[in-house]
Amino acid sequence: MSEATAAATSSAAPSHGVSLGEALRVWTRIALLSFGGPAGQIAVMHRILVEEKRWVGEGRFLHALNYCMLLPGPEAQQLATYIGWLMHRTLGGIMAGGLFILPGAVAIMALSYVYAGWGNVPIVVALFFGLKAAVLAIVLEAVFRIGRRALRNRVLVGLAVAAFIGIFFFSVPFPVIVFGAGLIGYLGTRAGLSVFQAGGGHGAAKNAPSDAESLLGEALPDHARPTVAHSLTVSAVWLGLWLVPVLAIVWSFGLADTYSQIAIFFSKMAMVTFGGAYAVLAYVAQQAVETYGWLKPGEMLDGLGMAETTPGPLIMVLQFVGFMAAYRDPGSLHPMMAGTLGGLLAAWVTFTPCFLWIFFGAPFVEALRGNRAVSGALSAITAAVVGVIMNLAIWFAIHTVFRDAVPVRGFGLSFDMPVLSSVDPWAFALSLAAMLAILRFKVGMLKALAACSAAGLALHFLGLVS
Repeated sequence: MSEATAAATSSAAPSHGVSLGEALRVWTRIALLSFGGPAGQIAVMHRILVEEKRWVGEGRFLHALNYCMLLPGPEAQQLATYIGWLMHRTLGGIMAGGLFILPGAVAIMALSYVYAGWGNVPIVVALFFGLKAAVLAIVLEAVFRIGRRALRNRVLVGLAVAAFIGIFFFSVPFPVIVFGAGLIGYLGTRAGLSVFQAGGGHGAAKNAPSDAESLLGEALPDHARPTVAHSLTVSAVWLGLWLVPVLAIVWSFGLADTYSQIAIFFSKMAMVTFGGAYAVLAYVAQQAVETYGWLKPGEMLDGLGMAETTPGPLIMVLQFVGFMAAYRDPGSLHPMMAGTLGGLLAAWVTFTPCFLWIFFGAPFVEALRGNRAVSGALSAITAAVVGVIMNLAIWFAIHTVFRDAVPVRGFGLSFDMPVLSSVDPWAFALSLAAMLAILRFKVGMLKALAACSAAGLALHFLGLVS
């Protein structure tokens, strides 16, 4: 081997020593464990990538997470893409982000076939009944875990509480909360306050390495340096992958065609889904039912139940909506084939932009990692998002344990209050058991999911739940 060839081979090999084969195994493991919504998924990634494998340090992980919180789309999937890109360039990002989506896409497609072909199957409903209890416990455990890392002092705790009150009781838009928290953190750091700066503190995970102690190190990788050529290339490639199929479908079939409507509608959703699936579910449900007639009332919650209890991003529920839209307007195709194409199209235009946001923006975010004011803004955003995720956990608890809730409106308030007399005793008991198992006795995620699903089926066969 010549010196030039050896040098080229050496420069191409990752300096951190993690091969693509090992990365493939790790990202596959994360994908199969990615239950419980973004809070649980981020906690799983932190446990494996930071504490166990020590690929990246605590500071770099939180810095990447802060950026992903700012983006439209599923933050957990984008975080996986970001870290995969850091470790193994664009190929690593595609592998990490793509694998994060794949199990959920396969599961939702299979459940869509069952749902469309056989309707509301009682056994499937019973399975979901048990799984929801475990998912609720997993989400709460993840909120506590992330909160312990991100809420390092009283100021950050106060931001989280304010964010929760704002979004839960007053329906303050998520982007307003994010940008407000970011402004507070930025101005506070510029004013000399140290409360927004990352550090060890009592909130840091015990086993989390610093950036210098991680395999990637604290230096900026060569491929992570922003350049004009890189930015133009990324924009051209990923905008083309996203928008060319949309334009081709609209040109071929016209604006009134169901596939054109799916392509355009979910492309718009990809640009406004700040805060994840819950932030846009009400709007998507309204449009899908009332404007397009894709779904019947209540079917969005069925789709959400599928997404809640399968691995992958919760926003994967949009694949179910695309499936049902095309299934009910198949044209000359078999309904199942039409539904398959509709679901895949919805998933494509939902997730392709996620890779664009990361591959275009991550180099600039990495270059700003040492900027104290920017880091302060992002830390404040993460604290606020803890409050937002707690809001999601409570929303999920209301819709898991209670059969009915009363809307409270007036004096600026806008929230749903659960009707205590409508509590489902079996859902409450199973949720409480799952919380004790996971939070108190540290039962593993897969064991808890399996036990709760088995309990749901048992209750169904005993005639205790329908």
